[in-house]
Formats: sequence, C-alpha cells, structure tokens
Amino acid sequence: MSERRAPGRPSAATLARRLVIDPDTIRAAALRLFAQLGYRSTTMADIGAALGVRGPSLYKHVGSKQDLLVQIMVGTMNALIDDQHTARSAGGDITTQLRRMVEAHVRFHALNSEQAFVGNREIGNLEQPHRDRVLALRAQYERGLRDTVAEGIAAGVLTTPDPRLSSYAVLDMGIGVATWFRPNGPRTADQVAYAYADFALAIFGAVGAGGVEFR
Repeated sequence: MSERRAPGRPSAATLARRLVIDPDTIRAAALRLFAQLGYRSTTMADIGAALGVRGPSLYKHVGSKQDLLVQIMVGTMNALIDDQHTARSAGGDITTQLRRMVEAHVRFHALNSEQAFVGNREIGNLEQPHRDRVLALRAQYERGLRDTVAEGIAAGVLTTPDPRLSSYAVLDMGIGVATWFRPNGPRTADQVAYAYADFALAIFGAVGAGGVEFR
C-alpha cells in the first residue's frame, strides 16, 4: 500500500529535487527552456516547474529572468575567450596556434548547442548595459582571432588580403556547427573541429595548406 501524504504536501521526489536547487541548476534549466521556447516565451514559473518548485521560490537564488540570461550569455563568451586564450598560449608557430583556436571554437559550438542558440538569438533581449557588455566580449573574441591572422600575414605564412572578413567567415562557419552537429552522428566533435581547422587555414591562405582529411 502506498504511503498517503497530506493534501498540499510535496512528494518525496519533489523534496529531493528541491534539495539540489542552486543557482547552477536554475541556470541550466533556464538555458534549456530559453533554447527550446525562446527567452520571451519562457516564464519563471516554467523554470520552476522544470525543477519541481514554484516559480517564486527561484527568487531566493536569482534576481530575475533577465539576470539568468545575462549570466548565460556572459558565461558563454567568457568560456569561448578562455578556450581561445588556452589554445593560443599553448605555443607553437602562428599556424599551429591558429589551428588550435579554430578547433576550440568549433568544438565548443558542437558540444554546447544550447549556449550557441541562446547566445546568438537572444542578444536583442538583453537590457543595457548588459547588451553592450556582451557585444564587447564578442568583439574581444573576434579580435583575438583577427590579431592572430594579422601576425601570420606579417610572418609571411598567411596570405588572406582581408583578415577581418576572413575571420568573420571562419567564426560564422564554426557557429553554424551548432545547428547540425549531433553527438551520435557519423563524425565526432574532434573530427569536425580538425576538418574545420583545415578549411579555416585555406580561407586564411595558409602557405602550403593542403586538402582536408577526417582524422
């Protein structure tokens, strides 16, 4: 015979879920819903329901739905910038550094499609000054790639006549991976990242760049 509980008393499963609710779990639930429904169509009640609590309970942990969007979008850009810095600072010649940077960019978008969708779709829903903050982080990220390309041109190992335009092309190409990559598909994230790095080097006019092979 199942245990009876008083009307209005949360179930054991609901109580268990409540025990692990913190800003990280709230942010993860918000990310899923923002990606699926869109920011404007998602309510705090929706986020609470996904976690098994009432929407108002979330305000003990987060200030607002806008705060969640800001945290998600700033966190995404900071992660990309950190990956880019790690790839560049690992050493090697300019072409090797550039290859690693593109691989990191593509790999992130292959493995974090929800962050990619929200980051690119919801910029218009950021309030100021948060929108400018995220746009500044985007510019910093693009500049990191473009400056590396410019160094390659100065060193005579890259030949693209337009570092800015070619950098935009490569970044957009990598972002697009989030729309079609599936973990159970025929290529792993690493294989796609390696191939896209070859494509990028060809776009940048790398001296001696050859064909693309899946590794």
